[in-house]
Amino acid sequence: MSLRRIVLRDFVIVQSLDLELEQGFGVLTGETGAGKSILIDALQLALGARADSGVVREGAARCDIAAEFDVPDSLTPWLEEQGFAAEDSLLLRRTVDTDGRSRAWINGSAATVTQLKALADGLVDIHGQHAWQSLTRADAVRDLLDAYAGIDTAPAAQAWAQWRQRRKALDVATEKQNTLKQESERLSWQIADLDKLAPQAGEWEELNAQHGRLANAQALLDAAQTAATALDEDDANAAALIHRALSALQAQAHIEPQFASAIEALEAALAQVQDTVHVLHQYGRHTEQDPASLEALDQRLSLWMSLARRYRRTPEELAEVHAQWKTELAQVDQALDLDALQKAERADWKIFTAALQAVTKERQKAAPKLSRSVTATMQTLGMKGGAFEVALLPLDEPQAHGAEQVEFRVAGHAGATPKPVGKVASGGELSRIALAISVVTSRLGQAPTLIFDEVDSGIGGAVAHTVGQLLRQLGKDRQVLAVTHLPQVAACADHHLLVSKQANGRQTQSTVSPIAEDARVHELARMLGGGEQSEISLAHAREMLAA
Repeated sequence: MSLRRIVLRDFVIVQSLDLELEQGFGVLTGETGAGKSILIDALQLALGARADSGVVREGAARCDIAAEFDVPDSLTPWLEEQGFAAEDSLLLRRTVDTDGRSRAWINGSAATVTQLKALADGLVDIHGQHAWQSLTRADAVRDLLDAYAGIDTAPAAQAWAQWRQRRKALDVATEKQNTLKQESERLSWQIADLDKLAPQAGEWEELNAQHGRLANAQALLDAAQTAATALDEDDANAAALIHRALSALQAQAHIEPQFASAIEALEAALAQVQDTVHVLHQYGRHTEQDPASLEALDQRLSLWMSLARRYRRTPEELAEVHAQWKTELAQVDQALDLDALQKAERADWKIFTAALQAVTKERQKAAPKLSRSVTATMQTLGMKGGAFEVALLPLDEPQAHGAEQVEFRVAGHAGATPKPVGKVASGGELSRIALAISVVTSRLGQAPTLIFDEVDSGIGGAVAHTVGQLLRQLGKDRQVLAVTHLPQVAACADHHLLVSKQANGRQTQSTVSPIAEDARVHELARMLGGGEQSEISLAHAREMLAA
């Protein structure tokens, strides 16, 4: 069991619907225009399809769609990773208002449409009534074969992109050799010009600080000497005064214990003063006026400013610009090295062709298997003796998707040469071939629910009965739901849902309800007789159900 229940409110012409679905093969039938595909349209919206205001029932403010599924084990890790509760069931809900705005939820938590789409492939596989149209599109048939074979073309596509990028770089370098040489010469000259300075990151600020110290060396020495004299050399210097205060308190400390904290503070202050005096004396002994160093700094700062003006940069930027030019020169020189570029391009080409060969090998193994399976199914669909062939046609130039084009070919009868399906098959044959492919490929899918939306268009009689049997067989392993207008298909179903339309005042409403026994007989009779239900059509309907 997969799709348990679907609930609709104010969706298109459905005012309210709460439908529980069962396992096995179920069909949806009803008169033309009753809205047989409404459930499928609603389900696609719940799975992230594009929404617009047209899905809201006339007169309502918004529509509400909810679909409840059993949770496949394969989706549990994704739900946990995305932060959604992993419960026994999976509830998807979506609303759309009259302005076309939509909101979505997964198990009660707000979700995005992208997250709904991420769940879709793991829950439902829908085969539409125009599936045959894709049989003539090269990309569609290629994707179908790759999906059938389980081929991942992503590595080949990635290798192709890498090779294309390398090839483009080689072409550009080849075309612009003269320009690149000029650029290399320009960058080399500019780098050599800045090499005279060899600016380092943060050096400009350090040079200015050093220049300031040298330019004011005498003033700094005078300040240090004045401070040292005040602290330790004047008649009333700070050290002597602190020492006097300390001696006075120590003499009375045995009488007043509270002097202890003051004594401790004065001792610390005296030690700090003495340390400071030592530092100032050291500064005085090691600092002197240095006209030569000052002149050298002046020259370096002058060169620095000159180069900054020449290249229209701030002095602080020169070190970064110097490094940037070296990087650009390395890139230009690399582009000038055609031999290295050619070797890199050839290496990437080998990686790409190896990836392509792996894809081709897998396609060559899968093509005959798919051909045999579809051919066998065609024999039961009124194309006795017909053959289906998956042809692999080498491309003149390999592409990201591979080195060959995939083409579906068909022979309508025994002995005929298979030719492209779009050129030799009629509309009815295309529908049957598409159905055969849908049946073959659906057996390999992972989605627990399969939906067929009028894929039996263009067939009838005994072939239609075979289609019903095929779908019933699929329903033994997975949940199958088919929208059909053929009584032969409907008679094979395990469960039958009737879509009906009623006029309610000025509005038309559609409902869906399960039918069985006599109601099912009458619906099959209607489908057989085009609306008129005679005793003959009723008897025929009973006979079909009994069979």
